[in-house]
Amino acid sequence: MTADQLLTVRDLSIQVAHSGAEVVRKVGFDIAPGEIVGIVGESGSGKTLATRALIALLPTTIKVTGGSVVYKGRDVLTMSDGDIRRLRGPEIGVVFQEPMTSLNPSMTIGRQLEEGLILHTKLTPVERRTRILDMLRRVGIRDPEGSLTAYPHEFSGGMRQRIMLASVMLLTPALLIADEPTTALDAVVQREVMELMVELTRAEGTAVLLISHDLPMVARYTQRIVVMEKGAIVEHGTTEQILERPQHPYTRRLLSSLPLRGEVRSIDRSATPVVSAQNIVVEYAARGSLLAKNKTKRALHGISVDIHEGEVVALVGGSGSGKTTLGRTIAGLVSQSEGEILFQGRQRGADWNTYRLNCQMVFQDPYSSLDPRMTILALVEEALRLVPGIAREQKRKRALESLEEVGLGPDYAGRYPHELSGGQRQRVAIARAIARRPKFLIADEPVSALDVTVRAQVLDLFTSLQKRYGFSCLFISHDLGVVEQVADRVIVMQDGRIIEQGDRDTIFDHPQEAYTRRLLSAIPALDLNDRGGVKLKWRLET
Repeated sequence: MTADQLLTVRDLSIQVAHSGAEVVRKVGFDIAPGEIVGIVGESGSGKTLATRALIALLPTTIKVTGGSVVYKGRDVLTMSDGDIRRLRGPEIGVVFQEPMTSLNPSMTIGRQLEEGLILHTKLTPVERRTRILDMLRRVGIRDPEGSLTAYPHEFSGGMRQRIMLASVMLLTPALLIADEPTTALDAVVQREVMELMVELTRAEGTAVLLISHDLPMVARYTQRIVVMEKGAIVEHGTTEQILERPQHPYTRRLLSSLPLRGEVRSIDRSATPVVSAQNIVVEYAARGSLLAKNKTKRALHGISVDIHEGEVVALVGGSGSGKTTLGRTIAGLVSQSEGEILFQGRQRGADWNTYRLNCQMVFQDPYSSLDPRMTILALVEEALRLVPGIAREQKRKRALESLEEVGLGPDYAGRYPHELSGGQRQRVAIARAIARRPKFLIADEPVSALDVTVRAQVLDLFTSLQKRYGFSCLFISHDLGVVEQVADRVIVMQDGRIIEQGDRDTIFDHPQEAYTRRLLSAIPALDLNDRGGVKLKWRLET
């Protein structure tokens, strides 16, 4: 280890104890003080296991079989349990992917933030409270005093991630490990959290190891990138080198999987829309006291949307904007307080069975929408249960054809959802939706939980199926890069209202509203080069 390195990892190898399978092979990299280094790769590439080994946080069924992890001149792999406890927090902090699982739901925010200061400092209670309040203000919590007595479930995902970051930075670690810190957040919140993290770490001189499969996000904030595939490092270098001149085929494949703007299609909007939502209002019962039982909260404020034959309309906006509520209302899963929904010019309720056969939905998390007790074939066949005029053998044939269309052959028919990967489960969800040959499909964040390469495969599949069957689609997403690839028209929502809408190119190239500009500024415009790399230009930035 050289004097200018904070952390040096050499030949780190990790195995699954019971099987002997090697999941990390001879991994090595350095981090200098104050440097931001990114580790990228798909799920299963070993990036999370490799970084958890840096603080001896591996599961008991996983063991390190070789190599060294030298932090400030000492090998972490040979440290005692006491030294490891003193290392975690004050020296190396960790921000995990899902703050709801790393924050204790039964403890107040104040108690959780104070815990590390009690363990690792000699501050008085008054000093601890002062430091906590100051940190909460720095991370953008609106009511620091009130949040001390609140619980994690009372905050949004973005706010929870800010609180998690505050808990780590209270101890001013020399190294921060950020493991997929923004995966579940919308584009605007994602950028806010990342820039907050960079600002805090720069102020304290903290180095950052950023783990993610989101290449544009890593490219924006890092100086160097390490690329991992199947437990090994396949390429590493400066961020500019990796992006513009990738050497390894796997790196080039990752870069080629980034979403690009799709072709402009001709849509006939003079005919009667397939689905028309008119002046939709949705209200929920609000939380309150026994004396305020009749209070309501309005989630949608008179929304109107037309979706024409063969058209893909994207609904975008941050978390809480009402886009999922609108999708579920159109699907019939949520009841509107006011307004009406028309299907092919007639009120939806006039022939509810026909509408339900022609309106299908693909949910964000296929694992929770697929019955774990049913085989893949049975799940797809179930979608045909109420279709009139189809015999049992025809249903089986149609189900197998649908699985073939999404790239899952007959070998998958007898499997169960837990035996498939996330991308394969989403393919099953799509197969189930198209098996009825519907006229209208609602896709609610269908690729947000997928790796970049799997996401690209699912999007290509979706586009090809949409061309083949010509179904109309309401595509709900907070990922504007994905929207740019698939949408014909874009509707931007904020606080339950439509604030801007238009053709995709108009919205992306000439946004009018400040909120739309904020959304777009969080994603890059990509230019492919002839070396298999990309140039990232951040939108609306001079």
